[in-house]
Amino acid sequence: MSAPLLAVRGVSVSLGRPAVPILREVDLTVRAGEIVGIVGETGSGKTTLARTVVGLVRPDTGSVEVEGTEISSLGGKALRAHRRTGTVRFVFQDPLRSLDPDHDVETVIGEGLAVRGVPPAARAAKVRAALELVGLDPGLLGRTPGQISGGQRQRVSIARAIVCEPSLLICDEPVSALDASNRNHILRLLDDLRDRLGVGVVVISHDLSSLAGVADRVAVLYRGRIVEEGPIGEVFDDPRHPYTALLVASAPRVTGTARHPLHRLRTVSTGATDGCVFAHRCPFATEACSVVPLPVVRDGRTAACHHTGTWPGQAGIDPTTEGARPWSSSSVS
Repeated sequence: MSAPLLAVRGVSVSLGRPAVPILREVDLTVRAGEIVGIVGETGSGKTTLARTVVGLVRPDTGSVEVEGTEISSLGGKALRAHRRTGTVRFVFQDPLRSLDPDHDVETVIGEGLAVRGVPPAARAAKVRAALELVGLDPGLLGRTPGQISGGQRQRVSIARAIVCEPSLLICDEPVSALDASNRNHILRLLDDLRDRLGVGVVVISHDLSSLAGVADRVAVLYRGRIVEEGPIGEVFDDPRHPYTALLVASAPRVTGTARHPLHRLRTVSTGATDGCVFAHRCPFATEACSVVPLPVVRDGRTAACHHTGTWPGQAGIDPTTEGARPWSSSSVS
């Protein structure tokens, strides 16, 4: 296999005063042309992980490498120089907050090129090419972000990211503010861009259905730890961590029937924080869970649970059940 485009190794991050742990020993890889989803509830550390990858947050321990360059050790001029290369670009959740409302679309998309000193004529050509790639009419170039629709603004945000020819796109909740129709358009656009441009894409989302049709792999984040990771269809259809099963059982279905009995996956929180990060909410926790579980890798999947082989039986999940695969890519339009 090719070397990873992005390699996050053992990254831990603490923020605030006093310092509060946000990420704990996170490992993640992304390859060129691959879409990797990161899911988890609010406060799980998804956005902090994204900010760490782009160099906005420095990890306490561990490393972040992009195309073999360890950006987590860069600072000052070296970090600014890396950002100007445009290797990693961020697509924000709310384009209105990230796009300058006083500038027209042409200026907004070309900002990164202007910073890099690209001449105006060449910049204009690249901006138009990026606009076409995201499926927008050049007639929008003279409008401001406030004069176009929400779906168009998100496409402009993506155009601004790809105009610098990045290797990696980080998309933080890129469709959460859109209606169902625009959401699907943006997801299909990301899928198309990774095929046409060969970029690696990280999509952060709390909406499992948004990822099911486009992501190749998914990492499940809970309280700063990745508790499960693997091919998205396998993880959602046959979760190996109780928290993943709870997420899947709690999410609305597009097609199919619920496979995981929700009432058997829920329990009253004990408030405990030592050991496994999910033990305080896990109905299958035992004394063994007072120790942080080591991630177990099997068949291309990773799960950090002491009871990976036993909890599904306790939950009443039959691994041989057929005909209930609501998370296959074909189920999401």
